[in-house]
Amino acid sequence: MALQIFRDSFLGQCIRTIARPLWLQYPEERHGHSDTAGHISKLEDLDGNITIVDWYGEDDPENPYNWSSTKKAWVVFVIGYYSFVVYMAAPIYSPGKDAFQHEFNVTPAESSLGLALYVLGYGAGPLLFGPRSEIPRFGRNLPYVISFIIFTILCIPTGFAPSAIGFYCLRLLQGFFGSPCLATGGASISDVYGPYTRPYAMTAWVYCIFCAPAIGMLISGFAIPVLGWRFSMWEILMAAGPALVLILLLPETSASSILHRRAQRLQTRDQSKQYLTTSEITQSHSSFSDIVRESLLAPIKITLLDPAILFVNIYTSLVYGIYYTFFEAFPLVYMDVYHFNLGQMGAAFLAIVIGTTISLVIYNLYHYLVFIPRAKTSFTTTNPTDPDPEAVLTPALVACFGPAIGLFLFGWAAHPNIHWVVPTLGIVIYPGCVFVLMQSVFLYIPACYPAHAASVFAAADFMRSAFACGAVVFSHPLFVNLGVGGGCSLLAGLTVVCVGGIYLLRFFGAALRKKSKVGGKL
Repeated sequence: MALQIFRDSFLGQCIRTIARPLWLQYPEERHGHSDTAGHISKLEDLDGNITIVDWYGEDDPENPYNWSSTKKAWVVFVIGYYSFVVYMAAPIYSPGKDAFQHEFNVTPAESSLGLALYVLGYGAGPLLFGPRSEIPRFGRNLPYVISFIIFTILCIPTGFAPSAIGFYCLRLLQGFFGSPCLATGGASISDVYGPYTRPYAMTAWVYCIFCAPAIGMLISGFAIPVLGWRFSMWEILMAAGPALVLILLLPETSASSILHRRAQRLQTRDQSKQYLTTSEITQSHSSFSDIVRESLLAPIKITLLDPAILFVNIYTSLVYGIYYTFFEAFPLVYMDVYHFNLGQMGAAFLAIVIGTTISLVIYNLYHYLVFIPRAKTSFTTTNPTDPDPEAVLTPALVACFGPAIGLFLFGWAAHPNIHWVVPTLGIVIYPGCVFVLMQSVFLYIPACYPAHAASVFAAADFMRSAFACGAVVFSHPLFVNLGVGGGCSLLAGLTVVCVGGIYLLRFFGAALRKKSKVGGKL
């Protein structure tokens, strides 16, 4: 098993290309192997010399759905840690903003650009990297590896940035090259898990994403007062090094890319025929530039022309942006009101981890006890298709009330005469409910557009990150001018307005999807 994982990884493929060792061979390359040896052949002859390459039957071990549970778990672990590092790096220097302001003589709003531009960068990156991962000759792994190598290298000049402008530019690039996992990560998980097991894998991935910023604030909150704000960049580097090694050992998960490699192996063995995959046949009448251009336009088309996806992206952008306002609100509450030091304020972010953990347990119990048994029953008796995409939004019908409750409690309970635990309960409630909302969305998107999951995730990630970038900048003046209570009330009101949209999407989403101008045309 370990040998197969290594063979299918980026590093294994590089070794195969250079040395072609006997112990990294595929069945097609072994002596005496035939297309029907041990398999049901699915190679169909077309036009004489053209052969379509498909799976060797339903139990083909190279099909990601047929991988062992260990190999699938390895994919989730690597994607989860990869995403954790990228998200942890976003706010990690925030506890040192005062020192940053003093060193470079910038305003509080300008010092926030180090976070805002990083968030904008990792929102823009997937628009380039995500769709390209759906092109068979690229696959998922190539964008992961190349971009994260650059991300890791950028940690070094960022830590030595001689000016505020230079730091901002490097942070933007750092976020950009760390971004592929944020969109393609969900697609990679969808590649290997079916509809009944996918929710568990997705919750593990989203849990890493949600907890990462809080952990970043915790570790930097204690380190920066002693070692300086630049040390936070070295913390990113220390976390990114192991992640890069893991990414090099991540097996390719894209089915079209795996089949493309199989076609190349068969072509090498037999030059008398031309071996092509179905996707290559489909794209044979388009130039490479046309394929790339269409892959880049796909997320924009789906987002703007499908009303269901458009609403989902707007709503999640709002709750995600509010999440990032906490990095400005926390100092005003815990340091100004309760007189915490930087380390203690970083520890307060653990409330996000606590809320997310509670939500993770409840959400998985719901899927285990309710959703999956109901979906399996529907699948086997009445409807021989995958579960209705809108069914995954059911938990959001309850969770959509939580953000407003959490914001009101956090904003108005922050008072010297009220114990700090009370507003912290609002922080437990908010991310716990947003976790369910985001998890529902991350299941809804690939269910609606399975063939373009990475593209749609990319567009969704860009909208969320663009709003979060603005939220980081406007949140400080918002809370200073309106107060923490007034600012939280304004944000809570916006989330309340969106509650009706969640209910409409859950019960009328199918009708909205039928009105989509792109459904079935991509």
